[in-house]
Amino acid sequence: MPPRSDPDAPRSLADPAALSLRRASADAPHVLPLRDLARRIASERHAPVPDPDPFDGGIQARLLLLLETPGPATGRTGMVSRDNPTGTAANLFRFLREADIPRADTLIWNTVPWVIHAEGALNRAPRRSEQHLAEPYLAPLLDILTHLAVVVLAGRIAGTAREPLQRLRPDLPIISIPHPSPTFVCTSPSVRERILAGLCEAQAVLRSSR
Repeated sequence: MPPRSDPDAPRSLADPAALSLRRASADAPHVLPLRDLARRIASERHAPVPDPDPFDGGIQARLLLLLETPGPATGRTGMVSRDNPTGTAANLFRFLREADIPRADTLIWNTVPWVIHAEGALNRAPRRSEQHLAEPYLAPLLDILTHLAVVVLAGRIAGTAREPLQRLRPDLPIISIPHPSPTFVCTSPSVRERILAGLCEAQAVLRSSR
């Protein structure tokens, strides 16, 4: 089972003590297969791939939340986590909590899972060629997630994974939401409403599939 954590808060991995505690659980059995997949992708793509957060559900997750690609700030923690010290992660933390989705039910992953940014470069969207290269890694990811009940695609790039996911798992509900980046969330109140509506829909799937 995922290790228990004290009550956490957005951006908590900015604290070196909290990050050290998280890293101490990085090889827990429920995340080790995902770390192995991350290492394989890193080797094949010759780029870093952040680890999954061991305080999330890992291979026991019933909800897969796909973001776009690791941002430059991910390098500070080496993890894909709602607790990362970024605005996107902080928004995601709050939205998942508001939707009452248990942390142990979730895995946060990226559609293009490796870091595409040169060191010191600004964030950018993945190119079509990078999205194409990432598609074959969906199958081994789904193979690991044997309890999966629903997928949430966050943002335009993640939305491109819908078709390959449907081919791989036509039975799997797929829900699209806007990206939780502050850049998008601040554009209109409707963005926040759409994110919460999608996550609440996912929560309803989780409840009905227990």
